[in-house]
Amino acid sequence: MDKEKLEILNEIEEGLKERFKKLEDIALFNQNKVLKAFNKHAITNQHFAGTTGYGYTDKGKEGLEQVFAEIFGTEDAIVTPHLTTGTHAISTVLYGLLRPKDTLLSISGDLYDTLYETLFGKDNLSLESYGIKSKFIDLNNDSTFKEDAILKEVKKHKPRVVFIQRSRGYSSRKALSVFDMEGIIKKVKTISPESFVVVDNCYGEFIEKKEPTEVGADVCVGSLIKNIGGSLAPTGGYIVGTKKALSLIENRLTCPSLGRETGSYEAGYRLFYQGLFLAPHIVCQAVKGAYLIGEVMKRQGYKIIPDTSEDSFDIIKSIVFDSEEELIRFVQLIQKLSPVDSNALPIPYDMVGYTTQVIMAAGTFVEGSSIELSCDSPIKKPYIAYFQGGITYEQLKIVGYNLLDFKN
Repeated sequence: MDKEKLEILNEIEEGLKERFKKLEDIALFNQNKVLKAFNKHAITNQHFAGTTGYGYTDKGKEGLEQVFAEIFGTEDAIVTPHLTTGTHAISTVLYGLLRPKDTLLSISGDLYDTLYETLFGKDNLSLESYGIKSKFIDLNNDSTFKEDAILKEVKKHKPRVVFIQRSRGYSSRKALSVFDMEGIIKKVKTISPESFVVVDNCYGEFIEKKEPTEVGADVCVGSLIKNIGGSLAPTGGYIVGTKKALSLIENRLTCPSLGRETGSYEAGYRLFYQGLFLAPHIVCQAVKGAYLIGEVMKRQGYKIIPDTSEDSFDIIKSIVFDSEEELIRFVQLIQKLSPVDSNALPIPYDMVGYTTQVIMAAGTFVEGSSIELSCDSPIKKPYIAYFQGGITYEQLKIVGYNLLDFKN
């Protein structure tokens, strides 16, 4: 490696030293939280074993749910490989909680692209087809909640579900902090205590010392192949929250007569437990790398979101490019620097669930795992690459090294 380039990276790291120290402090706090949860619920090798058939004696799943509930400070948890994606987990929550003529109010703008068909799809048993209304209040330009508009809407309609998407999706906004959520959640619950506050927590786990359920959210939901799976969970999703909410949601997970009583997984649960245990450290690695990559691209004149002078509240670093060609070249370089399928060349394509073509770099050990080094973008203006993940900081530093002369 070129000595001059390494010196530039070392200089960038020196400038980020205080930022890195803060991230390491958060990782230590969360690692302690996870370790205590494992200890309290006496996790043993027996919890790693799989089950077959109905899965009535699935000790592994029960233990995993107890540990998740402990970490998130909730009464209950559903953690299962049978939730195939974050989108599937969120849809399960919405179908479980909402009834005909109910209102879903999103107070962070549009939901993620892949949920559009759940809300509005035609002839596909969407929420709209059941007579469920969906309303949206965008964030302010500085990515804060429009408090007056939200509280007015909550007071008027008493929505059954108030929805918050923590991460940015394919938008140019910043991710939301737990601190910012806490204030609006308390005010919503004061006006409408029967409303379920649901947080899409994808990309946000272990970024801060608290999770949304620790500041009043009724339900948090996410994917196990993002932050909280620690790059080892092979599939699955989680739903944590109050017993009242989860007793309704589990009926949609299977059916009302079964709830969570059935559901086996013969492959076993070791990777879910091990990934969860590693997750605080790996999230720290990913966020440190995102700051490094962000500063490398910022020095070449690109806008990054959030800026390296600001806190990050998810693992994603958005990089705004001047052209479609630059965007595609960046994503292709990320694929080339990945450990798996580095010889593949990503190109824009029609991806299921999206309204525009998408390009995606994901040379990952677990297919599509975005806690591993990955990058994706819709092919539309503004040309934003959503860079995320990385299970070792050293790999991310190598990526930064190769991006130092990207503009040239």
